[in-house]
Amino acid sequence: MQSATQTHHLDPITAQAFLEKLPEHIREALLARAAEIDYPIEAVLESEIASSLDPDALSFADCLPSSSRTNA
Repeated sequence: MQSATQTHHLDPITAQAFLEKLPEHIREALLARAAEIDYPIEAVLESEIASSLDPDALSFADCLPSSSRTNA
């Protein structure tokens, strides 16, 4: 018998509930980032949590083509 591979991701309802519990300035920053890179908020939350747990975790900056990155 083959076992199915499961991938667990944050669903939109849980992401919204999580956002509602955050301080307003953090919530606004996460929503602004999601809009800036045109990704769902649940994906941005997962990425931010992963990067806080593992500094070497893949981030959205790693996924963007170099032509779309802005120079600071």
